[in-house]
Amino acid sequence: MSVRLVYFAWVRERIGKGSEEIDLPPEVKTVGELIAHLATLGEEYEAALQVPGVIRAALDEEHADHDEPIGGAREIALFPPMTGG
Repeated sequence: MSVRLVYFAWVRERIGKGSEEIDLPPEVKTVGELIAHLATLGEEYEAALQVPGVIRAALDEEHADHDEPIGGAREIALFPPMTGG
């Protein structure tokens, strides 16, 4: 399954790109499994995703927990926790 990944803030800076299209292996079924898979793709991904618990995700622009199935999502956004006041 091919999916568009979009990265924001320091996740984007560490990976070195704002988005990409990738083919997901069949065993990647949840957001958490996706993050674990991406962390194996190279040093830049490992650096961006070294603390997976802080990474937030959105499936087709809807916030998703790490145990959420990816299903037929066409776009998955990954970003750090939002801060502000």
